[in-house]
Amino acid sequence: MKINERLMADLKVAMKEKQTVRKSVITMLRAAIKQIEVDQRIELGEEEIIDVIASQIKQKKSVIEEFLKGGREDLADEAREEISILETYLPEQLTEEEVKAIVSEAIAETGAESMKDMGKVMGICTAKTKGRADGKLVSQIVKSFLQ
Repeated sequence: MKINERLMADLKVAMKEKQTVRKSVITMLRAAIKQIEVDQRIELGEEEIIDVIASQIKQKKSVIEEFLKGGREDLADEAREEISILETYLPEQLTEEEVKAIVSEAIAETGAESMKDMGKVMGICTAKTKGRADGKLVSQIVKSFLQ
């Protein structure tokens, strides 16, 4: 089932079962997708929708930090719940060991030896882990391998 179809089906279920948080997250996500489609006058494919979901998760994670600084644990918990809902629409996430294997392959492929080569390695790793691993995690692993 395509992500758009799944979003519609899940929205209907959330409305019927009065799951307000799930309903608002799905509505927000569909609005973000629709906004990009209208702005760029295209229909987003699965890859682009995954990118939108990943960017929404990234925004929510940065908001959590701000809420915690402001002493708003309740809002941080709500953002965490929203992230967990959004993550259900992403492909299965890679484990840290799988990411390390991809990074070591990329380093061997590029012949990288120092931090100067991080851009080359990250380019390959990002393409291979797109939507399946957090970019921050990939970056940390690349740094640890190149130091």
